[in-house]
Amino acid sequence: MYAISLGDDGAELRPLEPWQAEEFLAHMERGREFIGQHIALADAVTDLASSRRFLESYAHKAATDTGRIYGIWTDGKLVGGVLFRTMDIAQGTAEAGCWLEPSAVGRGLVTRASRVIIDWAVEERGIHRVEWLVAEANEASIAVARRLGMTKDGVLRESFLYRGQRRDMEIWSVLAPEWRASS
Repeated sequence: MYAISLGDDGAELRPLEPWQAEEFLAHMERGREFIGQHIALADAVTDLASSRRFLESYAHKAATDTGRIYGIWTDGKLVGGVLFRTMDIAQGTAEAGCWLEPSAVGRGLVTRASRVIIDWAVEERGIHRVEWLVAEANEASIAVARRLGMTKDGVLRESFLYRGQRRDMEIWSVLAPEWRASS
């Protein structure tokens, strides 16, 4: 087990693993309504079995080098996370994402954690393009993409069916040379 400091406030980034399913579920319960405004994670993790399955799916992705998931802890409590929903090492692409419960909003945690995982993907895994897909209405996540130095590539019109409604998704990205130049 390892933890990476996210700054002087004691926040840490750690792998999120299947044995932490109870803690992950408790976190989802605290943030379900807030998290569920824009992403399906809140609907996917509804009980201990689904929490474990979700984390197991990312353990499999980590083992096959096709994705990763990390939790953000403050004061010993899981408050959010960042992930690579997909990774294609051969193509050099990855899709990053995030979530946070309301108690942790406004502290820069997602931006700091995303910087750590993007830096790892670019420098250690040779990823050339990191993408960030975000619902057009999710202003907080769009602000993170901007703070990460990403460029808005376009809008995927009505591409995401969520809770019975079609949503436009923005796609943002940063390329390895741009990432390195901004570091």
